[in-house]
Amino acid sequence: MSFSMELSPDLVHIRNWVHDFAKDVIRPAAAEWDEREETPWPIIQEAAKVGIYSMEYFAEQAAEPSGLGMPITFEEMFWGDAGIALSILGTGLAAAALAGGGTPEQQAEFLPQMFGTVNDPKVAAFCSSEPGAGSDVGAIRTRARYDEATDEWVLNGTKTWATNGGIAEVHIVMASVYPELGTRGQAAFIIPPNTPGFRQGQKFRKHGIRASHTAEVVLEDVRLPGRLIVGGRDKFEERVARAREGKSSKGQAAMATFERTRPTVGAMAVGVARAAYEYALEYALQREQFGRKIAEFQAIAFKLADMKSRIDAARLLVWRAAWMARNGKSFDNAEGSMAKLVASETATYVTDEAIQILGGNGYTRDYPVERMHRDAKIFTIFEGTSEIQRLVIARALTGLPIR
Repeated sequence: MSFSMELSPDLVHIRNWVHDFAKDVIRPAAAEWDEREETPWPIIQEAAKVGIYSMEYFAEQAAEPSGLGMPITFEEMFWGDAGIALSILGTGLAAAALAGGGTPEQQAEFLPQMFGTVNDPKVAAFCSSEPGAGSDVGAIRTRARYDEATDEWVLNGTKTWATNGGIAEVHIVMASVYPELGTRGQAAFIIPPNTPGFRQGQKFRKHGIRASHTAEVVLEDVRLPGRLIVGGRDKFEERVARAREGKSSKGQAAMATFERTRPTVGAMAVGVARAAYEYALEYALQREQFGRKIAEFQAIAFKLADMKSRIDAARLLVWRAAWMARNGKSFDNAEGSMAKLVASETATYVTDEAIQILGGNGYTRDYPVERMHRDAKIFTIFEGTSEIQRLVIARALTGLPIR
């Protein structure tokens, strides 16, 4: 059996196409939207016009046989700018939750609404974290109660740190139905547009990814038709029954969503790291001190060598996890978490070294590595902190309930 790491012509075409969009459309607008701290709707519409932002494109890349279509797309987009790219691609997390667990009827009705149309693009949001429940998803306090008389779910609670929260057309919200069962008593719910009792709370002003909207969402006696529990009520109650009997389960809804998306989060981080490395390399080849290009100095050259080596290693872990996920291979050693952990910490390391190579220039907003450095930090935090990734990996390796 032959083995090759050469990308197929189709994947090369995707990479080049998305790269050109990132270079020509995203990068020129990056500094402006970072300063404005607003959702870049004109850029999202441009992405929709060329076909990068659409349900069809997401579905096509998710079904790509090697599993590399999505990571390649995310790396190139985040190479352009992390904040704008997250505004364009952040819908993917909610879409993954619905595509992975929703009924065919739910997918047919709500996936198109998540993306809107070319002339009127929309975004979606996945809402899991809460003020008192970030990494500890078992501490979710948002409650969902089923009203038998009306065949409705009644939801109350507050979600925080939600990408696109409050401005999304469709929200997927995690809530606890049976708190005594912990994560196995939780379910995801579809919040359609203009649902009474559902509103945006505080919008956060962030250290980085400032072109991406992040906010609280508040649910006050939100009433949803019974059919809007992701996957259907019958399937959920079957899972609950297994939990009560002590039988094994495929896992909890929020964690299942994160497992599917961790390789793509790793790809985001690789894109930011690569952008910072490339800028630092070009700078080092041009900047002169003591009559020599600074790239000639071993102190700088070794930094560049380490930066490039770590980026390539992180990408390989991302690609492995993406291939495994696409081909139904189980993450027995938490390969998805490995990819996310290494890639996110590579991004923080590389962007820090890029600033060091640029010196004082790197610390100013006149040079993009300052923004990249701010953007990189989020990857060690969202969708599972580095500490949580290490916990997941360690539990997988040892089989012990490490705390």
